[in-house]
Amino acid sequence: MKIRIKGNSIRFRLTQSEVKQLSETGSVKESTEFGPNVFQYQVKLMSSVQNLEASYSNDTILIMIPEADGNNWFHNDTIGFEHEMELPKGRKLHLLLEKDFTCLENRAEDQSDNYPNPKLQH
Repeated sequence: MKIRIKGNSIRFRLTQSEVKQLSETGSVKESTEFGPNVFQYQVKLMSSVQNLEASYSNDTILIMIPEADGNNWFHNDTIGFEHEMELPKGRKLHLLLEKDFTCLENRAEDQSDNYPNPKLQH
């Protein structure tokens, strides 16, 4: 799972196995260690949400996706989900959750579990 944060925008990208795990178990979680501190990021299916929502507490970013959307995500062609979450004082947090496609250029990272990039298919 990859995350990209810029200002009030958060994008999560999930590999094929992570999307499968999310659809089957309802949750996928990753962590990054900073010495004694651990930063965690998680995507979780929730029946109580209507759109993507996010929270941050205890060093964890949690993206919540409606259960109905996430249950079948592995088995359909939906690339991702996007939502502008309302914040206090008229601010918004842009949320994007999507399948991770292989890069068009060669990268040093392992992309074997990424989705095939549709731009590379003829």
